Amino acid sequence: MRKPAAFQSFLIAILTALSLIMLAPLIHILSVSLSSPLYAQAKLVYFWPKGLQFAVYKKIISMDEMWRAMGVSVYITVIGTLITLALTSMIAYSLSRATMPGRIWIMRLIVLTFILPAPLIPGFLLVKSLHMLDTLWSLMIPGATSAFYVIIMRTFFRNVSGELFDAAKMDGCGEAGIYFRVVLPLSTAVIATIGLFHAVYQWNTYFSALVFIRDKTLYPLQVLLQNLVAKKGLNNFMGEVQFELNMPVTPEMMSAGIIIFATVPILIVYPFLQRYFVKGAMLGSLKE
Repeated sequence: MRKPAAFQSFLIAILTALSLIMLAPLIHILSVSLSSPLYAQAKLVYFWPKGLQFAVYKKIISMDEMWRAMGVSVYITVIGTLITLALTSMIAYSLSRATMPGRIWIMRLIVLTFILPAPLIPGFLLVKSLHMLDTLWSLMIPGATSAFYVIIMRTFFRNVSGELFDAAKMDGCGEAGIYFRVVLPLSTAVIATIGLFHAVYQWNTYFSALVFIRDKTLYPLQVLLQNLVAKKGLNNFMGEVQFELNMPVTPEMMSAGIIIFATVPILIVYPFLQRYFVKGAMLGSLKE
């Protein structure tokens, strides 16, 4: 009994050390953003703020364009994730039913998108032909489905007991009734898993916005942050803070504060979905 206990203690120590290593950069960035400019500029801040101050966050919170970009990111994350879950679950349910004609060939075509993703230029021309340029739909519709999501959810649906489907049919349910009344209520774990995957992807939308969006009022948070952290934008931003607060501000402090501002929403959401995430990832990856 001693060897397993010793191994378990060793494993816990290793995992704890790895967790701290992964958290270290985030803790360092947070500490820099909360420290006095004197300590930050002298590179004396490591994992605890020195000369605690909130000047950077006061300026970030007062910026209208920051909140507008935050609203855009929240909108495309929520609506885009709901669209993805609806489309993915319907496609996966259809492909999991043995009575669907041509399901094997359809699944093969979906898997083929892993090997041959959509090229940039044809994708741009398609979005343009659908009149979605300079709209938020261009950030949600093109990536609304994924072969990876379909495979995970289809595998999960195939593991649902067929006896439940038979019982639902005896009660008069059609395919739509089985989907809404039987399958979806049993699929909260895999739905939360796919939802978390896509929400993180949608929240980090950057390249699509650069390609499809020209109106600066429709920029998501990641694009605005890149513009602010870039040399010119950051220098202007720092000049405003120095003028308003009458204190020097280092580039490291501004970059750190902006990064924390963009990271906090995902950090808040993840703990509430963690138990579904672990369970759904396991259930969707196994086939009985």
